[in-house]
Order: sequence, then structure tokens, then C-alpha cells
Amino acid sequence: MPARTPARTPARTTGRFTFADWEEQPIGSAESTPRLARSTVVNSFAGGIEAGATSAGYTFTYIEEGAGSYTGMELLSGTVDGRKGTFVMEQRGTFDAAGTRCTFEVVPGSATGELAGLSGSGSFTYRKGDMSVPYEFTYTVA
Repeated sequence: MPARTPARTPARTTGRFTFADWEEQPIGSAESTPRLARSTVVNSFAGGIEAGATSAGYTFTYIEEGAGSYTGMELLSGTVDGRKGTFVMEQRGTFDAAGTRCTFEVVPGSATGELAGLSGSGSFTYRKGDMSVPYEFTYTVA
């Protein structure tokens, strides 16, 4: 009978991030709904995830003015609870006049350095007008 590898207990970490840069461009007509747009964003994470300047790309669907959904990818380079490396998060969210709700997952196989084998997921809720956004992230490192 093969030896069993003990299951790793997931860790949970929290922190905040801020938007450092946001550039959005329409895809096709910007005059009607539904409509599409894409954006490039730079975020800065603090707390359990420390990443000074991320690289993110998103595609938005506006179903009405100021409301819709989006998907995107974000490359983070820094640390997770002190372990150094890089990884990519896949994100999916919705937004309206009140703010944004998002869930995210580590892209399998994307983590490097001391984060190699990282898996996990998390979420955040941005409330319109907030200067920084709280996040939570549950993860394991192989």
C-alpha cells in the first residue's frame, strides 16, 4: 500500500490593496449597452500578500451604465506570508453603483520561487469611495 502524503491545512491571510493605475478602453461601440471594454490596472497589495505593483488585465461587460461583470488575470510578484515568488490570479466579479464583488483563484502551476505549488482562492468587496480594498485569501503551498 503506498504511503499517504499528509493533507496540508489551508492557511488564511488578509490585507488590503489599492488601485495605483487604471486605464480603460472600449471594445467596439462605446455608445450602447451591452458593451465591452478592456482595462489594464496596477494594484498594490499589503498584509498577508505583499506585492508593490501588480500587472492586471480585465475584460468588462457593461449590461447597463455603471453595472455589469468582468473577468481578468493579475500577475503578483512579492510575498505571501513571507514566502517570496510570483503567481497569477484569475478573477471574476460583478459591479454596480455601490461597488464591486470579486472572487479569485490562483492559476494552477503559475507560482514560482518559495510559492511553487501554491493553490488557493479568495475574495474582496470594494465599496464605492473606499481608498483601499480589504481582501481575504485561503491557500496551501505544496
